[in-house]
Amino acid sequence: MQPMLSPHHRRMSWDHHLQLTRRISRDTTVVAATDPVALMDGLHDPSVFIEMVNLQSPMAGRRNSFCVVQRMSESENRNEEDRPQSQPSTGLNVLTAHIGRNKVDFALWCTRFATIIFTFNYLIPIFGSGYNMYYKALLANSATSALRLHQRLPQVQLSREFIGKVFIEDSAHYLLYSMIFFYSPPVTWVLLPVFLFALLHISSYSLGLIELLGPNALGVGRMAIGIVEVQSVNLLRTIAFSEIFLFPMLLLSFFSGRSSLMTIFVYYRFLTLRYSSRRNPYTRNTFGELRFLVESYAQKPSCPSIIRNLVSKLVALISRLAPPVITAEQQ
Repeated sequence: MQPMLSPHHRRMSWDHHLQLTRRISRDTTVVAATDPVALMDGLHDPSVFIEMVNLQSPMAGRRNSFCVVQRMSESENRNEEDRPQSQPSTGLNVLTAHIGRNKVDFALWCTRFATIIFTFNYLIPIFGSGYNMYYKALLANSATSALRLHQRLPQVQLSREFIGKVFIEDSAHYLLYSMIFFYSPPVTWVLLPVFLFALLHISSYSLGLIELLGPNALGVGRMAIGIVEVQSVNLLRTIAFSEIFLFPMLLLSFFSGRSSLMTIFVYYRFLTLRYSSRRNPYTRNTFGELRFLVESYAQKPSCPSIIRNLVSKLVALISRLAPPVITAEQQ
């Protein structure tokens, strides 16, 4: 607490304070700078506040420095001692508090982590049957999609407009994706988009959790997350390619009896939803890249005419089946 001196006290005469000590109030004393006893008492007493004040001498306009020694009261001392110290911004307690405030986000982190673990266990059966791990990975992805959809649309309504909003969301697309293959025989290719999406989304949130532990915590984990974030665009393009090439694989598996016509039809619907996605244009861009590559090859003189005609008809068919893209301005 800064001591307040009235103008009268600041104009105290030089003659009164050159070598004397004068009490201003019950807890404030003005002493000359040459008084070593008062200064030493103030420096060694934590309840004393010292302020240097320049006093004007009426003789030859000289100035000299004086000390205002103010002794704080016992109540002020207690308040200073009882003042809470600033809490650390990192540590396990901070991480626990963050998880408590963001339960849904942490639940999403857990379901994505489970998707990654189940996918690894399907490829390399360490814990349990690989057959069961395949469906557990799809189930974990369903839980992730359902939680994310709840975050995006918390208020459920029984209306046509609400159903339309649901199918615009990417989380609804991947909830449908998991349901398509949950009742079909295992196909390893199916888990590739699920695994890569879980890896992408878990990395950014994991970095935030590591930052809460401390700036130097889990250096290896930070390095791995950095690699994933640098390759995020390539991973998204890989996801789009895998979703597109899964459709002809389902057609081939239909003739071998491993998939049904209903699976192919519903998956085609899934692809149309991904093509018209507003938040993730990678599927649409990948279709464009594939069309450019195929047409460039068909235009080469070395390409047989029968293949050129087949490519032309196939591109025309896919273009007719492609849904219209609804932009944000058209909403």
